[in-house]
Amino acid sequence: MTLPTRIAQLGAVMQLAFVPADFDATLRFWIETMGAGPFYILSGYDPDWTRYRGALTRPDLEIALGHWGDMQIEIIRQRNDAPSIYKEWRDRGGEGLHHTCIVVEDLEQAKRVCAEAAAETILGGAGNGAEWFYVDTGGGPGTIVEIIRHSAITAGLMKMIRDAAVDWDGTDPIRRNERPR
Repeated sequence: MTLPTRIAQLGAVMQLAFVPADFDATLRFWIETMGAGPFYILSGYDPDWTRYRGALTRPDLEIALGHWGDMQIEIIRQRNDAPSIYKEWRDRGGEGLHHTCIVVEDLEQAKRVCAEAAAETILGGAGNGAEWFYVDTGGGPGTIVEIIRHSAITAGLMKMIRDAAVDWDGTDPIRRNERPR
């Protein structure tokens, strides 16, 4: 077995993520213009831990997850002032693509590959048995990469959201406070 040596070899990008100034307008754009959805609004999630630039933090996030074909679209709004990559992005006036996401099985191998590529780990976290980290690849806006190892719980949630998009007829495009069906 050949081990990955570059970030692209870790796996396919499965998500495009945005941290916009106007969460609701961005959500409407993806639904009405792009035809993505349905979107599930997830909030109130408290991971076991989140570490941003080496320090523990607790960002309060509202996240919309939906699909545009096979690509997952994530829209993030931070609702508190806790230090994070999302707050840093908004404070700098960042717009457009914030990060992409790759799902891996071997998180330690992914960390080694990212370190060898001189990608700086800027955030990490764990919850519901999943673990993730974000790296800044140094390429400018949109080149942060989130790498996640799902647990059975989080993989199941992602599958339910993906399955809801298959043959979606456009009804009920925003689903709050419910499990994906």
